[in-house]
Amino acid sequence: MIVYLWLSNRVSSETAATMVQEYQSPVRVYKHPFELIMAAYVRRFPKSPLIPVFVDSEIISETESKDGSTLVTERRCVIDIEAPRLLKRIAGVDYLYFSQKNTLNRRDRTLHIEVRNETFSNRVIVHECCNYTVHPENEDWTCFEQTASLDIKSFFGFESTAEKLAMKQYASSIKKGKEMIEYYLRELEEEGVTYIPRWSPPVVSGSAAARLQLLPCCPGRAIPVNTAKTGLDIKEPAAPTELVAGSPDDKLDADYIRRYLGDLTPLQESCLIRLRQWLQETHKGKIPKDQHVLRFLRARDFNLDKAREFLCQSLIWRKQHKVDFLLDTWERPQLLLDYYTGGWHHHDRDGRPLYILRLGQMDTKGLVRALGMEALLRQVLSINEEGLRRCEENTRVFGRPISCWTCLVDLEGLNMRHLWRPGVKALLRIIEVVEANYPETLGRLLILRAPRVFPVLWTLVSPLIDENTRKKFLVYAGNDYQDPGGLVDYIDKEIIPDFLGGDSMGDIPEGGTVPKSLYRTAEELESEENRLLTDSIYKSASIFKGAPYEMLIEITEASSVITWDFDVSKGDMVFNIYHSKRAPQPPKKDTLGAHGLTSPGAVNAQLIDRNWVLGQDYSMVEKALTCKEGESVQGSHITRWPGFYILQWRFHSSPACSASSLPRVDDVLASLQVSSHKCKIMFYTEVLGSHDFRGSMTSLESSHSGFSQLSAATTSSSQSHASSTVSR
Repeated sequence: MIVYLWLSNRVSSETAATMVQEYQSPVRVYKHPFELIMAAYVRRFPKSPLIPVFVDSEIISETESKDGSTLVTERRCVIDIEAPRLLKRIAGVDYLYFSQKNTLNRRDRTLHIEVRNETFSNRVIVHECCNYTVHPENEDWTCFEQTASLDIKSFFGFESTAEKLAMKQYASSIKKGKEMIEYYLRELEEEGVTYIPRWSPPVVSGSAAARLQLLPCCPGRAIPVNTAKTGLDIKEPAAPTELVAGSPDDKLDADYIRRYLGDLTPLQESCLIRLRQWLQETHKGKIPKDQHVLRFLRARDFNLDKAREFLCQSLIWRKQHKVDFLLDTWERPQLLLDYYTGGWHHHDRDGRPLYILRLGQMDTKGLVRALGMEALLRQVLSINEEGLRRCEENTRVFGRPISCWTCLVDLEGLNMRHLWRPGVKALLRIIEVVEANYPETLGRLLILRAPRVFPVLWTLVSPLIDENTRKKFLVYAGNDYQDPGGLVDYIDKEIIPDFLGGDSMGDIPEGGTVPKSLYRTAEELESEENRLLTDSIYKSASIFKGAPYEMLIEITEASSVITWDFDVSKGDMVFNIYHSKRAPQPPKKDTLGAHGLTSPGAVNAQLIDRNWVLGQDYSMVEKALTCKEGESVQGSHITRWPGFYILQWRFHSSPACSASSLPRVDDVLASLQVSSHKCKIMFYTEVLGSHDFRGSMTSLESSHSGFSQLSAATTSSSQSHASSTVSR
């Protein structure tokens, strides 16, 4: 199987010097004992008609322990390249050669397989590991797991065609691996082999039964386990207790993925597992649910790097606005309950939760004027959060993966008053937030009774909607939804609300005009406008190469506690804390800014004077902390002296810029030209009096995690008043 991964990428690095790709399979579960799986596995050698590209194999060496519990077999395998003849001629090979080392431990019931390439090993490094083990919850089941890595040092060139061909074949070859085991299991069953005894230390007498126990797992030999021929009374064990498919807390296995996440290709499974592992490694608490992670992968066509960045930004946003607690903490104003014309209503024919919105009957202007944009945004977010919960519930109820919902929008009554500019602006901003944080949650959007004014509204909102999402829109004008191909194709008639000609007496509010007496003044709305979108206890800052971000904190009482919590959303940076007895002078006017240019130095005012000397004018009170992209850092410092403390975040590069230097012209120009010379953080700081600090009277260690909103804060004590250590 690894040959396809090798072939697909050995010709895909025309300009890069080194390229590494990885594959991680889910755990595949065979509901058969380990010994029976081994009997099926050895039948694939020396070659198998099920894998035509596997031309041949020969045993190079075979060693067995004295008691027969461990067998190590080394083979040389010959693989035929399924590639155009021209590609073969340029590469100068007809076959690829791989070495395979199998270590079978009959006592522990494990088989470890390692595969490495011999062909072009000076240019390409291929390493594949496979493991057969006993299922941790049922000793009569067997698990299979596979990892592979590819490191391309260099190759000849000409890439695209072979890559597409090989990736398709690689995916199919992974599937064939499972089919091959199942094929040979059926073959064994047809021969009357349904049970093979487990290995046990050989009996000194050398009885036939003892010898038989050694045979089932010996590669290259037939398995002569047949009660008719041996005369042994071998009984098939009772069927094992059926286990429920994996749960989200379990290690990902193939059955769980198929049951709860749907049919994924092997490479899509690999992306999901690797992103999930990355999340597990970057924080120690709860990780997003697999369905949630998968949505972000689908939204970025399973591009792992893009999906990871997309997901990180959303998780930071959820933390900043405490979205995880929205359903439990937010109480809808009575005005929304009375005048918001939408609600959940059963499900569609596919089992997806159904949300109905009577937009044409909604007084959008009245709601915006009476509640403000924040309340409307919270309402929409709560609908999306509830939708996620309902998808999980329907997945359990219907016994198949349901990851999105259907939305039915009735536009009867829509007119020009719905195009009120502030209302449209609010709608556009809400769409933008939803698109950024709830990708791939809309399975289908049914727009009914669209009036003539609808194209105007569509022209305004469609550019903000992802192209894949727009493909899910179905628009019906007038009563077209009642015709064949209309609403009944997607929703059962007994579920269609009565106001659309169905049999269901829905409880969707009819809305109405919001009384103007409930309108709030412009000043009241302005003071709260967009608070959920923009305001937070957390602040954002950009850090440029040569232009660190610095924050000044004045301390008047010794033993005060400076606390911090920040997320690194882009780039790598270094965090420092300095102390000075004298106040920094106001920063000088930026020279580039005087000429009409915007420089990072103009954005980030430098508090540490370039003439200051470290150790004389100011001192470092915490050891510098290097922080990687995607990490969260929480910590505190107990101040020893009054004075001025400077928290500094600077771009991490080698060699590091001096903490006391102002941005040089070269650095500023480089910052303007190279987008990679930039970091972004979201931070929160607070100063507590010593009597208010709940921890010990020592500095709280800085703790690292992937996303602090998903992990419990890690606190511990240190003996120093100025300490900062990293916990990963």
